[in-house]
Amino acid sequence: MHSTWDKWLFTQVDNTALVLFRMIFGLLLASEAFGSIALGAVRRLFIEPQTTFTFIGFEFLEPLPGNWMYVLYSLMGIAGLMIMVGYKYRVAMTFYAITWAYVYLLQKSSYNNHCYLLMLLNVIMIFLPAHRSASLDAKLSPEIRREHMSRWIYIFIISFIWIVYAYASVAKFYPDWLDGSFPKYLMSTRGKNFDILQHDWAHKSILYFGLFFDLLIVPFLLWKPTRWIAVAASIFFHLFNSVVFQIGIFPYLALSFLLFFFPTQTLHRRLIWRKTYYAAREIIVPKTKSFISIACVTFLLVMLLLPLRHWAIHDDVLWTEEGHRLSWRMMLRSRSGIGSFYIINKSTGEKEYVHLPKYLSRKQQRSVQSKPDFIWQFAQKLEKIYAEQGKEIEVYADVKVSINGRPFQQLTDPGVDLAAEEWNHFGHHDWIMKSALYPRQTHLKN
Repeated sequence: MHSTWDKWLFTQVDNTALVLFRMIFGLLLASEAFGSIALGAVRRLFIEPQTTFTFIGFEFLEPLPGNWMYVLYSLMGIAGLMIMVGYKYRVAMTFYAITWAYVYLLQKSSYNNHCYLLMLLNVIMIFLPAHRSASLDAKLSPEIRREHMSRWIYIFIISFIWIVYAYASVAKFYPDWLDGSFPKYLMSTRGKNFDILQHDWAHKSILYFGLFFDLLIVPFLLWKPTRWIAVAASIFFHLFNSVVFQIGIFPYLALSFLLFFFPTQTLHRRLIWRKTYYAAREIIVPKTKSFISIACVTFLLVMLLLPLRHWAIHDDVLWTEEGHRLSWRMMLRSRSGIGSFYIINKSTGEKEYVHLPKYLSRKQQRSVQSKPDFIWQFAQKLEKIYAEQGKEIEVYADVKVSINGRPFQQLTDPGVDLAAEEWNHFGHHDWIMKSALYPRQTHLKN
């Protein structure tokens, strides 16, 4: 006899959705890697800059010397193709997961939540049996061939997708989105090549569609009467993002998630003809069921709690950025800054202004003049550079920031030596000046 829990999680279902997802996922991974070479992203991010800005705590990571980053990305592309055809699947998937985590943590100048999502999916896919059907591995080793998988895989993937979408919607419940000012500003910058997007009705449409799409898409996909409406909305939404915002493979990755919301019979009948369909619905409880349950619940709990951390940190995350990363706060704000850095030699008292282009690429300069973690990291880098010359220095930053096109406001306290400050991943930094974005809301929060 099996418990209700075992029946719910370990009933075997046809694995067509996972197999098709593996094929699309591998193709997208290969496209990401080869595209980064062809479009110059590898050159701009790793070859040309004098330095990289890692995620704080990963300063030990360095780009490979010379042109070896091109070699690495080429190998990643090959690994993506191996994943697509299911050849040495787990080796290829593990390699891509490790190398993507490396390049992701190595540089955050082009950070977005899509890269974070891809890193998480890479790790997840290592442990899923996506290679046991319609793959070279199954052809070469028939003993591993399976046409089924445990139902917990469906539940886990859909739960994860739901969390991502839900937080993307919740983050939009702030004044600049709800009054339509940010959609208008966004279209005036990112959508400026499309005249149709400069009208008030377009801004209102983006406001409500963006808000309710993220909030309702998963429930609508799960409910049969609304499923095809949700599919049509998904295709429109993600193709719109692809054309207007040009955000690489992510819209197509998001569309591939639709596979997990259709009945397995529908997928098998319409998309795979030669694959044997599994309908036995056996209950196969693995010896590792406790580990699977604990691992999945722990992962989903972290995904639920991590985006909430900014509520425990002083001031508005829109201003301080403390708790912004890894929180699915997507297409939510525009941030620009102006500012200067200067150093004081502790021995001589001599003051010297820092010429940013001497150290940073243009993209890095924009981040260093607007984002607190970049500002702090650059101060640490300057201290290290001068220490190698035998000089002890203090580093000061006078930075003003504009959020969503507002007038510039003072972000940093220009009287604080940032080289002497510590970084706190889960707390507030007093050298970040108090925001005046929404005085009433800030007052209530504090």
